[in-house]
Amino acid sequence: MGSATTVSVRSCDDVELGGARARPEPARVSACIERFTDWLDEYGETSWDHQSYYAGPIGRRAKALYYSHPGLGVPAVLPMVISEALIPAGRRLFWRRQRFPIADAHYAMGFAALSVLTGKGAHLDRARHFLEVLEGTRCQGYEHHGWGYPFDWVTRTGVMKSGTPLITTTPYVYEAFASVQALDPAAWQVDVMRSVAEHALRDIPDRVVSEDTSAAGYNPQDRQGCVVNASAYRAFLLFEAADRFASDEYARTAGRNLNFVLESQRPDGAWPYAIDGERDFVDHFHTCFVLKALAKIEQVTGDARCTRAIEAGVRYYTEHLFYEDGLPRPFSRAPRLTVYRSELYDYAECINLGVLLRGRFASLDGRVEAAVGDLLTRWQKRDGSFRSRKLIFGWDNVPMHRWAQAQLFRALVLYRYGSDHKAA
Repeated sequence: MGSATTVSVRSCDDVELGGARARPEPARVSACIERFTDWLDEYGETSWDHQSYYAGPIGRRAKALYYSHPGLGVPAVLPMVISEALIPAGRRLFWRRQRFPIADAHYAMGFAALSVLTGKGAHLDRARHFLEVLEGTRCQGYEHHGWGYPFDWVTRTGVMKSGTPLITTTPYVYEAFASVQALDPAAWQVDVMRSVAEHALRDIPDRVVSEDTSAAGYNPQDRQGCVVNASAYRAFLLFEAADRFASDEYARTAGRNLNFVLESQRPDGAWPYAIDGERDFVDHFHTCFVLKALAKIEQVTGDARCTRAIEAGVRYYTEHLFYEDGLPRPFSRAPRLTVYRSELYDYAECINLGVLLRGRFASLDGRVEAAVGDLLTRWQKRDGSFRSRKLIFGWDNVPMHRWAQAQLFRALVLYRYGSDHKAA
């Protein structure tokens, strides 16, 4: 890979040395994290969401009409689109604050890592708390443990009911239990992790693509198997569980899903969101999801195919999913008109990926330092929370745990932890 890209963001106060952005001062990152945890204590563990506009009955009907009859649906969703672009706080009129398992999982991981960084037992207690919450919010009606969204999600193929386990959420909960288990072993945590692995194996369907390749469904009802990151998530979870629980069955299924992910990579290194002939856009955080999964699989298996895919993927990622100033760009080519310029979720996943691959790609390291510097300067609000989006005009300042306060908290803690423990 080439040398780190020189970036310039006028609002950042970190300096540039030798053509690469200098790492933000660890003390600034620590102060940022402390301010955020103070805000979380005050704000609470529920929030509105990116989907709040469409989670209530009015929004669900409008979105369903948009998918079934676009000519009628566009006027129906237009008030919500305008609100999101100009008055983001208006989402409060459409739905209520909720708890999100994917956010609780990231908070558990973040506080577990923070307990190591600071040596404070209170942070480990907070991580245990989130595990207990997660145990109580698992999807009902399934033998094994899985987690999804707490709202009915209207999609292009129908309504995904609240409480449907998602393979894009459940692996984070597995990782949360693994993170706390490593610091504070408990038998019930291992039981949950084994149950999660059984859910991923037994409840998530596969679409057979070839003799040695299968695509994982997004949820137990999805037999289309076309979303690339779904297969990446499942492959990672089952490879990790295969190693932890010595299961050849987990490994075999994981291998078939991994083959699908590798075969879905384009010659230029990119992954489309889905292999369905329609949703072929390439965006920032879904690209990070796939690359993160491959990096974790590489750690577990040592598979050289993952290494090659990561190298090509990072090359595409750093060249096409950042603006000229070196900051995260939502799409390499947007699939539709968007009302925002920058996304907090992209920043969070950029850092999460950078932590996993730190030191391997100078170009990626430079992008991560730029993102962290910009977050510390422009994105954190006075109350300690983070802005959710940079809109075309102004900011979306509504803090949303799933989108992506929790993911960023975990990312910054791991980034800060790694800066002191890189040799560990």
